[in-house]
Amino acid sequence: MAKLKTIGFDADDTLWQNEQFFRITQDRFANLLADFAEPDHLHARLLEAERRNLGHYGFGVKGFVLSMIETAIEVTDERVPASVIAELMAAGRDMLRHPIHLLPHAAEAVGALAEAHTIVLITKGDLLDQERKLAQSGLGDLFDRVEIVSHKTPQIYESIFASFDGGAKAAMMVGNSLRSDVVPALESGAWGVYVPHDLTWVIEQSEPPTDAPRFRELTDLGALPNLVRSLG
Repeated sequence: MAKLKTIGFDADDTLWQNEQFFRITQDRFANLLADFAEPDHLHARLLEAERRNLGHYGFGVKGFVLSMIETAIEVTDERVPASVIAELMAAGRDMLRHPIHLLPHAAEAVGALAEAHTIVLITKGDLLDQERKLAQSGLGDLFDRVEIVSHKTPQIYESIFASFDGGAKAAMMVGNSLRSDVVPALESGAWGVYVPHDLTWVIEQSEPPTDAPRFRELTDLGALPNLVRSLG
């Protein structure tokens, strides 16, 4: 078994809180459109729009805001007040300014592993927003490389890990999304470590690949350094 040399980390809802700000904004969205649609129906329509638009806008706040505006136009039969559109745009700006709250043990785990491993941040989302969050997190200096990608596929992981000693076979990806962080990393030949988050976006959810030899699940990042040591 190849010695572990590279550790990849997801960012949002793995190292710091993110989805909670989307949930808060969704509630704000429901209140603004309360005269036109019930909250459950509105949230379902918004999710449909987000799925449709991922290929156009990608992941992140800006695509989310555009999907809210599109949904508002649809559910109001194009009668949505301009004031509501303005409120949705303001909500998006608020999301882009939210403070960074690190998740438990994130700083300690990254710091401990950085002492003997190559540490890479591999995240999706808007470039400027992800750079802002990394800068405010205080973790930026611990990463040997930062990769902000449009999608996380086995080919993306294989390409990123190939530039480091040992390639994917000597790499591990850690994240809260089974669909984006764990399954494609496993398919690339790396280890995949799932650290669940209570608010993981439904589009990022999948069944745990419990039959995969290189799959592991941890309650939180506090147990990660010991896991890495146990695997060599």
